Amino acid sequence: MAAIKAVNSKAEVARAQAALAINVCAARGLQDVLRTNLGPKGTMKMLVSGAGDIKLTKDGNVLLHEMQIQHPTASLIAKVVTAQDDVTGDGTTSNVLIIGELLKQADLYISEGLHPRIIAEGFEAAKIKALEVLEKVKVKKEMNRKMLLDVARTSLQTKVHAELADLLTEAVVDSVLAIRRPGYPIDLFMVEIVQMKHKSETDTCVVPGAGAVEVAIAEALVEYKHSVKGRARLGVQAFADAILIIPKVLAQNSGCDPQETLIKVQDAHLETKQLVGIDLNTGEPMVAADAGVWDNYCVKKQLLHS
Repeated sequence: MAAIKAVNSKAEVARAQAALAINVCAARGLQDVLRTNLGPKGTMKMLVSGAGDIKLTKDGNVLLHEMQIQHPTASLIAKVVTAQDDVTGDGTTSNVLIIGELLKQADLYISEGLHPRIIAEGFEAAKIKALEVLEKVKVKKEMNRKMLLDVARTSLQTKVHAELADLLTEAVVDSVLAIRRPGYPIDLFMVEIVQMKHKSETDTCVVPGAGAVEVAIAEALVEYKHSVKGRARLGVQAFADAILIIPKVLAQNSGCDPQETLIKVQDAHLETKQLVGIDLNTGEPMVAADAGVWDNYCVKKQLLHS
């Protein structure tokens, strides 16, 4: 302690449980800020800079870049999730929510005496299993205009108003199709202002959205934990509970009771054995694929790796 104070007399020092509590508090603080952004029913945030400039957005990546984050743990989380946006272009808010919920679930078990290393082992086992489930449920789709519209709309509705998302979706898809020639790479010299993703069609797989994938992964992890030996299975259970934060917040932002809605969706998933998500207009279960609600497979995969 004295050595740290000698280097920086203003440094704040915390040990073991106190340090963990501070880190969990920082993660949950970020989670609380971005929680209401998730999904097409998410709310806009108003950002006012020191110069008085005003920005309205619900894009998690924009918010994290504009926020003045000083806490080292919160800053680390922000860097991880903005890297997700740089790689896949989506999933920033979901990433913050899942990281915050993982730490929250871990804190519950650690407060009961479980060692953090055991929790970490359980998380790692759960991540590997979750990636296996994601690999099974992904759907290989031909990237025709209708499919591109569904995928682009699902992503855009989480960033702008629904009416504007519908307008922008067609404009974006038509722009891509206008410069795309079958059998040839996209000519980037035909693009101005808007930066295009390179190799954007090397992985054309999608997964059902509206929280359907998260419910399926959680169900698979609950079954998988019985094959995990020792106390690491508690980490698997914590991971399963944490990943359900996505459907819960989607329901909450839509004005529905998160627990009641989640139970309905889980029951429908068990009965039908299909990937069932949440209809955000009614709060009732729906087969996400039939409703045309798709998420990018690469976004979900990167999210689990993060």
